[in-house]
Order: sequence, then C-alpha cells, then structure tokens
Amino acid sequence: MPDAPGPGKPSLRDSARAAHYADFASGPSNEPAKPQDQPVGQDQESEPAPSSSEAVTVFPHPDNTRYYLGGQANSIGQVNASFHSPYEGPNSFLPGVHPKASYLGTFYSAIQPHRNIRYNTDLIVDAESTGGRGLSQALGLAGFTNLDVVRNPNLSSAPYLARGEIHQTFGLTNQMVDAERTPISLATKVPLRRFEFRIGKMTMPDLFDLNPVGSDSHLQFTNWTVDNQGAWDYAADTRGYTIAAVLEYDDRNWSARYGFAAMPILPNGIELDWAFSRARGQNMEFELDKSLIPGRHGETRILSYVNKAHMGIYKDAINNYLTGVTPTPEIDYNKPFGTIKYGFDWNNWQELTSDLRIFSRFGWNEGAHESYAYTEVDQSVSFGGDYNLSRWHQPNDKVGVAFVSNAIKKYHQLYLAYGGLGFILGDGHLNYGRENIVETYFTHHVGSGLFISAGLSHVANPGYNRDRGPVWVPMLRAHVDF
Repeated sequence: MPDAPGPGKPSLRDSARAAHYADFASGPSNEPAKPQDQPVGQDQESEPAPSSSEAVTVFPHPDNTRYYLGGQANSIGQVNASFHSPYEGPNSFLPGVHPKASYLGTFYSAIQPHRNIRYNTDLIVDAESTGGRGLSQALGLAGFTNLDVVRNPNLSSAPYLARGEIHQTFGLTNQMVDAERTPISLATKVPLRRFEFRIGKMTMPDLFDLNPVGSDSHLQFTNWTVDNQGAWDYAADTRGYTIAAVLEYDDRNWSARYGFAAMPILPNGIELDWAFSRARGQNMEFELDKSLIPGRHGETRILSYVNKAHMGIYKDAINNYLTGVTPTPEIDYNKPFGTIKYGFDWNNWQELTSDLRIFSRFGWNEGAHESYAYTEVDQSVSFGGDYNLSRWHQPNDKVGVAFVSNAIKKYHQLYLAYGGLGFILGDGHLNYGRENIVETYFTHHVGSGLFISAGLSHVANPGYNRDRGPVWVPMLRAHVDF
C-alpha cells in the first residue's frame, strides 16, 4: 500500500457552531424563527442588530456590516493509559503512554459585494494552519479520539487555503426569516423560500450531516465518529477539504441539498482527481425542521452518498492472497478504476428542555469497497446529549456525553484478519468485535472568547479487535474565538 496520508479532518462545522454560540449568548430558544414581512431589496445596513456571538468572542462581530473578519485557535492534548495488547501491527493503536497535542488555527474572512436581501452574494476566503500529532499517529482506531489531527507527517504547518467559495442566495418570496450570521453565511435575514448555491473549495460537513449537539471538536466532543457520521465516506483531501458545488433549496420547515465534489487520487490523499468521469463524490440530503415535542426544537436529516473512485475491493484482495498472488492481502493491488461506494445516514437532534438536548445518528455503507476518504467504518450508530448549566448561573458552560458503536462488513473483517492494512487499521490479526466508544466532556467559558474543556473517552475493542484494549483517553482542550 502506498504512503496514504492520514484521515484526520479539521472540525469546522460553522453552521452547527452558530447554533451552539446562540445558546451560549442568549440561552436555548424554544421556538424556531418566524417569518417576517420586510420590503424586498432593503439593504441590511438599515436594520443593525446586536451580534449573538459578542459574548463568546474576543472581538465583537456586528451583524450589520458587509464583511466578516474573525478567527479561532484550538488545541487538544490527549494521552492514553497503558492497556492489554498481546500483539501489534503496523497500524495498531499503541499501548505505551505517550502524550500528544494538536493545534488548529483558522482565519475567517468574508464580504458581501452584493447585498440585496432577496439576492445575496458572499465571497468567502479562509486560511488555516494545523500542527501537532495524534496518539499513535492517528492509527489503530476507526473512531479516533481527536478530530483535529491530520495524520500525514509530511504536511507542513504553514498556512493554507481552507475555503475559497462563492455563496449565492436566490429568493423566491418576499417573506423573510431570521438567519444566524456565520463565517460562511453573512445574511441575518433570508427569504423563507430560496435557493442557495455554493461553488469553490469547501468541506462537505459545513453543509451536510450537521448536528448542533454533536458536530464540533472545538467546544463539544472530539471523536471522529461522534462529530461526523463515520460511515459517511465523504469526498475530501487529507485536511478534509475538496472542490465542490452545492445546490440547496430551503422552505418553511424543510430543505434539500445536492453536492458534487472531487475525490482524492489516493485513499485520504492530499491531491484531488480532476477527471470527474472516473472519480467524483455525490451527496443528497433531506432536512426536516420538525420537533417531536411541542414547543421545542428538533431536526431530522437523511443523507445518501455515492462515490466513484479508484477504490480497491476487499474480496478481490483476499482472493489474491489466498491464491498466492500477493503475500498478504493488498487492497491497492491491481484495483479497478471507477468503482462505486454508496451509503446513507440518519441524523436527528431534539430539545427536551431549555437546558437539555439529545442527538442520534445511524449510518451504513455497502462495505465491499475500501474505506477511501474518511475512516474505516461500514456501519455506525451513535447517541448522546448535552446539558447547559444556566441553572447554575453558568449559561456558557456545557457538559455532554455520547456513545458510538462502529462496525465493518465480513470481507473488511477478513482483510484485516489475514494481515491486510487499511489507511488507518491493521493489527496484523483480528479477533473481531464492534468498536464501542463512550466520550464525555465539560466545557467552561473562562471569558472573552476563551474556553477550556476536560474530557474522557473509553474505547472497547480498539480497531475492532477483542484481543486488545480497552483504552482510556483523558483530554484537555483550550479554545479561543476571535
């Protein structure tokens, strides 16, 4: 197998983070935004509004400007306790106690050259820098414990372009609704019915599979398969970005979106394949804004995806090994071009009280083709919740707990059991069991945009291997929003 860069994805879920910030600034809302009558074409500068993020950022971000300038810095420190490990392979999670720390810094910038309310344009340019390392070089766990880690040691920590996109809104009605201002969407009022189009460099989880309870490694959980759906092998390079176009339709209480994106040339590689006839990622999502509890807020998303890329087939790799063609199963040996991988995801969150929210996800993919762009998961189920400490006069503090259970299909299991290596997993042997993870965190707002967090994860059957583990991983995190 060639040296494929690691699967770590920076967690920049701005839409979900906006909901999180709104909670911190003013407490959870029990009612969705209501339509408002407003003359079409009126400039937003005529109605300035206080920013909901002022209380939780170093610098205020007024809602009535044509531009957005901001940033964030996130550092996560983790260490795993020693655990039972009778054998290890090239891609194993290691039992030695070796503390690791990561950092992720982002500069956000956006401007509205055209700001008629019904037809609004955002130009978005974000720069980013990553550094540090993850435990065991981010190997050995399908649900790795630090989403901010990028596992390619050859990548520089020099700043790079994270996002460079055009966001265009086309209104279909004069009726307006309030919108949360974020670094990737500056409008504070949008048409109730509208199309939104984006094109450029972006990360697909900015728009798909969002969940305000479990989508943000900066202030919430840090596990890859809690913050994202592990079975969603979304199109991305090593750092989590791609070149894509996304079209979205929004109505009163539902939305639908379609995304077309470039796939990496190598599994989780840094270079993208521009031959869309042979490699592409397609994502379709339906979102229903409907609560199961009267007077509370809740949403459900159903996502499906189809990837076409130069992916290997686990069954073929096993047959090559059993017939002596290769000394071990090699997923990259003589693999065909243009193979197809597909799957789906169910995603829900629900407000139970003004302080308590819960979430759940279920994801599945066909599992016959190699895990290619995100992590080695063919099925995943997760659930959890968070609790706001406003009753203790700490409205900016939260505690959360989540459980996720990951699995892989039969031929994926056999591939690893015979000594095959994925881009994340490979103990040299496998006594299969589901990888079950529990994670908890507590986030405290120190003040002026500074947050500190403490957390703890427990991983049973790391890398789907009953012979190894369990693993305990404590976490400390510092986060600043500018």
